[in-house]
Amino acid sequence: MPTISTALTVAAFAAFAVIGTILAIIDIRSHRLPNRLVALAGATGLLGLSAAAATGGHLDVLVRALLAAVVLLGAYLVLRMLSAGGVGGGDVKLAAVIGLHLGWLGWGSVLVGTLAGFVLGGAFAAGMLATRQADRRTAIPFGPWMIGGAWVAIALAVSRP
Repeated sequence: MPTISTALTVAAFAAFAVIGTILAIIDIRSHRLPNRLVALAGATGLLGLSAAAATGGHLDVLVRALLAAVVLLGAYLVLRMLSAGGVGGGDVKLAAVIGLHLGWLGWGSVLVGTLAGFVLGGAFAAGMLATRQADRRTAIPFGPWMIGGAWVAIALAVSRP
């Protein structure tokens, strides 16, 4: 029988799955990640994982998740400043949400999820360039690839014995 802590963790990740899917669709269609939805994803994650930590005695895990959120927020903020518009403000905020969820699973998941997002996005962009469906100036939404990378890491984490 799952514990209350486990159920709360699953609920937090389920909310991230639903809201993340909506965010990905919106970003593909409009190249925007609405603040309200990113904030909702962050709030549901923070509330669910905080409750899971409190009921399961996992305060150290919550601290790691919060640190991961700050680390990814900072890393994407630096990328935004260096990219001349290639990384949007929504991507920066989404990075914090992804960091929170992946940080709950561990630093390895943070690294894998972040790198997977770049690999997936880069492969897509390379494919678009190779098929001449895009050029170097074509804007490609990165949110879906960030979310996809996060789910690669989540799938790997939950499939570990």
